[in-house]
Amino acid sequence: MPHGESRVKLRQRGLSLIGNLVVLAILAAAGYYLYKTIMETDTGPGCKDVLTSCMKHCRRSTTDSTGAQACQDTCQQDADACARAAR
Repeated sequence: MPHGESRVKLRQRGLSLIGNLVVLAILAAAGYYLYKTIMETDTGPGCKDVLTSCMKHCRRSTTDSTGAQACQDTCQQDADACARAAR
């Protein structure tokens, strides 16, 4: 029977090793996300947010289609410039 006991101990050791690796992986992932959260700088609204806000302003402030189109074109040009500057 001593041979059977050693198999059980080896199996338990293997499970213990896998468990430790799982815990280590979870801790590494949590550390990574914590690091990203702490080190991430707030850049304010992105280009897409600015474009959306500008388009809403165009819809609310212009009554004729020509003025609305010109306003939307300006918004799109500003968004394109923002995207180029962000690169």
